Amino acid sequence: MLTKTFGSAVQGVNAYTITIEVVVSAGTNFFVVGLPDNAIKESQQRIEAALKFRGYRMPRTKTVVNMAPADIRKEGAAYDLPIALGILHASQQLNTDELGNYIIMGEMALDGVLRPVRGVLPIAIQARKEGFKGIVLPKANAEEAAIVNNLDVIPVESMQEAIDFFEGRLQIQPTRVDTRDLFQQAVNKYAADFADVQGQENIKRALEIAAAGGHNVIMIGPPGAGKTMLAKRLPSILPPLSMQEALETTKIHSVAGKLASGGLLSSRPFRAPHHTISDVALVGGGGNPQPGEISLSHNGVLFLDELPEFKRTVLEVMRQPLEERRVTISRAKVSIEFPANFMLIASMNPCPCGFYNHPEKECVCGPGVVQKYLNKVSGPLLDRIDLHVEVTPVTFDQMTETRKAESSADIQPRVDRARQVQAARFHDYADIHSNAMMPPQMVKDICDISEAGRALLKTAMERLGLSARAYDRILKVARTIADLAGAEDIQIQHLSEAIQYRSLDREGWAG
Repeated sequence: MLTKTFGSAVQGVNAYTITIEVVVSAGTNFFVVGLPDNAIKESQQRIEAALKFRGYRMPRTKTVVNMAPADIRKEGAAYDLPIALGILHASQQLNTDELGNYIIMGEMALDGVLRPVRGVLPIAIQARKEGFKGIVLPKANAEEAAIVNNLDVIPVESMQEAIDFFEGRLQIQPTRVDTRDLFQQAVNKYAADFADVQGQENIKRALEIAAAGGHNVIMIGPPGAGKTMLAKRLPSILPPLSMQEALETTKIHSVAGKLASGGLLSSRPFRAPHHTISDVALVGGGGNPQPGEISLSHNGVLFLDELPEFKRTVLEVMRQPLEERRVTISRAKVSIEFPANFMLIASMNPCPCGFYNHPEKECVCGPGVVQKYLNKVSGPLLDRIDLHVEVTPVTFDQMTETRKAESSADIQPRVDRARQVQAARFHDYADIHSNAMMPPQMVKDICDISEAGRALLKTAMERLGLSARAYDRILKVARTIADLAGAEDIQIQHLSEAIQYRSLDREGWAG
């Protein structure tokens, strides 16, 4: 007897339906074919133990499980439940006609209890797209799958509950989630606030500009100046996630198994990997390519603290994602693309001891050491960072000041207004949402400047030795400053402020 059940395989951030065919016939042995990995091949032991524990029997005849299409690699123990139900139906121990109407996923313990699986959101999206009635999956994953409407999400805690559901002995109400209500309740709730930061008004201004235009920032300053504190507060002034952005972000975290409580991610991610991170962990990859930190920070912030301490190879692999806002991972048989539209916030000391250019403490680094330290970060990478900002230590008077600092709630509406201006400007472009995303040919049209502005920029370019890419960055930042000011055209003061945010390009900065 031939039985078909349906599971799903995740490649990148997309899911593909897998047809699981089970035949029980004369002979012996158990075979799984169709490019399964070791975890699937080992499913026989888990399934046999679970069937016996629940009072069923494993067929003592030849059992063949085929997972189609055969050219897609299937990985993980999430196919335990559909294979087990297929075996029971093929051996006439399960009586139902409903198996073909549902995507079924779940890893089984030896007693038949189900454990949660990864990638449920893309699986549910694909199930709805292909017209399945619903999805049967572990209860721990139900809330995540229920984000997808018009799909019956059937949560089960064990193989026995799944059997009882399909045979009609157990009525299970599909899980429902009001995503919009959930989204509105949790949106933009951050523990960190700019009101906690005393002084540093110029840095707050730079971060406000970065948030308004989606620009990358590097902060250079001595230890204890507040670089990390400021960076952690950046998500609190970013515009709230749209529903589409929330779904995209949740999808990536679902595939990576990073959704702690299930459900919809409604706050912008903030990722801060340690400087010992590997190339693959940062950009993604592996045998079965998984998203890296830059994809996990999609629609949010990636914070690289102590930038020169990262391996040079790690930093260099970021150059293409920073430009293209996606990561392509190629293998012999497959090429997978992960989205990576993130804001990069980096921080660094000006030298190994940390006190170069410090107003009070003396730098103890030897001759040439400062330049050597700065050279750990390549010029092409710095070119891709729009704002270079010097952070100076906060004075005692600033720390003890009683006047309350401006809060994130005060700054965020200004950022929102600037983003709305940009949304209207780029309304006809599907892949451009902020000034930072403008391609070079568009910069010439949108960032037009006066003759006086051209003369100022020419002088700055010649004096600082800026590259063509840095020229574009200055114009983009000036456009954002004009948007924050509500100005139609880029004025000379907007251009002057944008030029000052190129600290690392200044001649003689490193001695």
